[in-house]
Amino acid sequence: MTVYKLLTAPQMAAFRCDRSFGGAPVDLADGFVHLSAADQLAGTAAKHFRGVAPLWLAAFGQAALGAALRWEPSRGGALFPHLYAPLRLADMEWAVRLELAEDGTPLLPPGLLP
Repeated sequence: MTVYKLLTAPQMAAFRCDRSFGGAPVDLADGFVHLSAADQLAGTAAKHFRGVAPLWLAAFGQAALGAALRWEPSRGGALFPHLYAPLRLADMEWAVRLELAEDGTPLLPPGLLP
């Protein structure tokens, strides 16, 4: 299974430079890196990243993240992937820059949603 992280352009640049990403301010405050499954991504993008451009979507295989990845209740009681370690660039499967719809909602790549 693949899990996803939405990153601002400065966060993505730092991630690529440092080869590691400890998290956005909300991640650091909560003590884990917030991730989303494919079926959660549209809600996360609309709720937390409306109007944020440029925005990047990075994909990570669950197996590569290992035991530091936990599925825990979050928005609406749904289980969300939380990573209790920094993301490593070596574990990133791919990343794509997202465009925004007219209402500012990030447009996800076609075929991503189940």
